[in-house]
Amino acid sequence: MNLTLSIKNLYVSIEEKPILKGINLAVKRGEIHAIMGPNGSGKSTLAYTLAGHPKYEVKSGDILMGKENLMDMSPDERARAGLFIAFQYPTAIPGVSMANFLRTAVNAVHGDKGTVDKSGRKGISIAKFRKMMMDNMKLLKIDNSFASRYLNDGFSGGEKKRAEILQMAMLNPKFAIMDETDSGLDIDALRVVSEGVNILHEKNSMGIILITHYNRILNYIKPDVVHVFVDGQIVKSGGQELAEQLEDEGYDQIIRIYKEN
Repeated sequence: MNLTLSIKNLYVSIEEKPILKGINLAVKRGEIHAIMGPNGSGKSTLAYTLAGHPKYEVKSGDILMGKENLMDMSPDERARAGLFIAFQYPTAIPGVSMANFLRTAVNAVHGDKGTVDKSGRKGISIAKFRKMMMDNMKLLKIDNSFASRYLNDGFSGGEKKRAEILQMAMLNPKFAIMDETDSGLDIDALRVVSEGVNILHEKNSMGIILITHYNRILNYIKPDVVHVFVDGQIVKSGGQELAEQLEDEGYDQIIRIYKEN
């Protein structure tokens, strides 16, 4: 049976202001769903709500991964269940190397499946982790020096997004939510990051929700379905031709039709 991430009749507010107004969305593992829409339409609110950010108050609705209700889980429990969020603006942490951060993250998400160290703590062994990291860096064509650099400290926009993709590779989620991954990337960085996403999608059969303003990333990461958000609702869904239409015509016509109805 194909695992499905199901969002059912989801209403979300921030400080009592309604943002999401009845979102229904089902993403099967292995599918790519693109979410497009103008600024303020609720796209990033959906990402943060799925992650379990406490600022976003769910008024009603459910978020299910298979039969598991993510609404009953804390953010770390959602990560262990197989959910990953790639943020639009990744945080820099000076003094913490990529390698140390990644090992901590892998242990936090998959540590119960690893070995036990001398202190009795469960976690992946250093040797196994290093091989996993090197294999994934090779797969994603990331230079080995990346591992010793401080997390996102002094990174270019493209490097920050590649660091997110490396995290995704290491954590191997069932579903990945990518919040405007194309933001701040030039065309070369966009192509490199998109190649990494495609490699992981094909290798691990992830389900992906790709949030974006523009069609350009969809020239590299081909969605199965495109959804248009307006005013916290999905007002139209279609194939990649819908994204191309939005690129040519903008959102004005869809917004006008929504308001008229």
